[in-house]
Amino acid sequence: MVEEKYYKAFAAYAICNVSLAAAAAALCAFFAPAAAGSGIPEVKAYLNGIDAHSILAPSTLFVKIFGSVLGVSAGFVVGKEGPMVHTGACIASLLGQGGSRKYHLTWTWLKYFKNDRDRRDLITCGAAAGVAAAFRAPVGGVLFALEEAASWWRSALLWRTFFTTAVVAMVLRAFIQFCATGKCGLFGEGGLIMYDVSSAKTAYSGPDILAVIFLGVIGGIFGSLYNYLVDKVIRTYSIINEKGAASKILLAITVALLTSCCSYGLPWFAKCIPCPADESSCPTVDGSGNYKSFQCPPGYYNDLASLFLNTNDDAIRNLFSTSTEKEFHISSLFIFFASVYCLGIITYGIAIPSGLFIPVILAGACYGRLVGRLFQPISSLDTGLFSLLGAASFLGGTMRMTVSLCVILLELTNDLLLLPLVMLVLLISKTVADNFNKGVYDQIVKIKGLPFMEAHAEPYMRHLGAGDVVAGPLISFCGVEKVGNILHALKSTGHNAFPVIDEPPFSDAPELCGLVLRSHLLVLLKGKVFQRERIISGGEEIFRRFSAFDFAKAGSGKGIKLEDVEFDIEEEEMEMYIDLHPITNTSPYTVVETMSLAKAAILFRQLGLRHMCVVPKSQGRPPIVGILTRHDFMPEHILGLYPHINPHK
Repeated sequence: MVEEKYYKAFAAYAICNVSLAAAAAALCAFFAPAAAGSGIPEVKAYLNGIDAHSILAPSTLFVKIFGSVLGVSAGFVVGKEGPMVHTGACIASLLGQGGSRKYHLTWTWLKYFKNDRDRRDLITCGAAAGVAAAFRAPVGGVLFALEEAASWWRSALLWRTFFTTAVVAMVLRAFIQFCATGKCGLFGEGGLIMYDVSSAKTAYSGPDILAVIFLGVIGGIFGSLYNYLVDKVIRTYSIINEKGAASKILLAITVALLTSCCSYGLPWFAKCIPCPADESSCPTVDGSGNYKSFQCPPGYYNDLASLFLNTNDDAIRNLFSTSTEKEFHISSLFIFFASVYCLGIITYGIAIPSGLFIPVILAGACYGRLVGRLFQPISSLDTGLFSLLGAASFLGGTMRMTVSLCVILLELTNDLLLLPLVMLVLLISKTVADNFNKGVYDQIVKIKGLPFMEAHAEPYMRHLGAGDVVAGPLISFCGVEKVGNILHALKSTGHNAFPVIDEPPFSDAPELCGLVLRSHLLVLLKGKVFQRERIISGGEEIFRRFSAFDFAKAGSGKGIKLEDVEFDIEEEEMEMYIDLHPITNTSPYTVVETMSLAKAAILFRQLGLRHMCVVPKSQGRPPIVGILTRHDFMPEHILGLYPHINPHK
């Protein structure tokens, strides 16, 4: 902008943004496609029991960190909060799988966490740490993990997540003090309270309550519309992204160029406003602050430029600022709201790490301040507080969380007196939005095709029994099984667990011994724990050659492959036997075939199961009817088996 070289300034601005956007998209396209997007839906799905490919891999962690830095720096209307949750989960997963052999980052003591339950608990703590670090809200991080992320919760997780977020708060505090002199750029701004509005007068009356109710209702409508449009955009972008890496990068460049045009072009429509008399630093000359001169003469500032050409955090600070009713013109607030609302929608879905919290807070804060200006003649609430309530209404309308969002907003703004109004607006916006569609993260989980199990069973499941949805034919093993039969079953199916049935001479009649996992069978086949006679060995050889850690789940999908085992086994070994009793889970969860499918689904989810055995009601039949897995509880599967069922009854 120096010497009125406006076109050159725009060219430099756009080229910088496009270059950063292309770099972020290239990282996701070539190195870790799973790093694109927020990451919260994937973490939520993992904690529900879905281990999707590479969502917590070390490469995803690397790209998530650097890609989110590049994406935010490129000027996109995105946040870093979702990527930080994903980053925390990736780090926790790395610890939970004993490190990474590929990158030579392994520690012996971590092997004690190498089990499903501890790894899941660590990832829950990692997600809480991500929220605590992003918003500097340790208690909000704990509540986020409880309300949104975790599908299974137990009392021990409460103090573990609390301890994790407390450590995050202490580390943040140490870095903020270290950076207090400005040696770290913008990092230390705001201290642990990012957007302090506690100095504002928080007194409200009847008209204020009516204004807040209006704010919540319209915020819920806008939030549900936001989710609907994000759903359509993601589905459209997925078609483009399927064409290859070049298409992903080109799409990111296009959105970056559009964002640059809006950020640089729209402030030209704003009028220059005289600087407040009590502001010595107006206009601001460095990279942040309240007032940007843009094309205005000395002593004046451009209010739209102060929002568009600031960091997202500073733009939110400007909107939350109190006792500054006339700082932003109504027309500027409307332009910024419409722009951020639309840009946030079209940006999510491109191949860069991107969070949804900041775009929603920005749009909601602008909407709230706009409503505050309109209600100013009859309301005594500060417009900055209206801005905070507007952000709450948008968050409630899109995310559909209540308790965690309420605490996060209070920790962000340090205004406990506004708590009743924040609670009210969150409840209203969530209630209104729930009448239109689901929360944004639930919609993204569905778009990605992840078989997420809801906390409640569908109504029509009450009319079906557990035995009505089991798929056949059932493949089972004897307690002492032939190697060739095991290999054939592993090759011909993708099942991850098989029932083990003892038959004469090992029992008087066929009886269910338990379940054996596919991964455990591969360990025995790889180790060639074979015997020539069909007898129960007692397991001494297995216990001598293997430890419990040999059967632990491998991280990042790096386990024993069937192909590695198949070519090692010779023809004569195919006729030998394996005693499966030592590695069989002899106490699997079982339900009778007549049990209500709704009850079975709730039991399956609450216990965090992968397999549930269905046994016959009467004697004289085979000891097991089938095995229920997550797939069998999915509405698509059930309605496919029984198309005459009305899903709404």
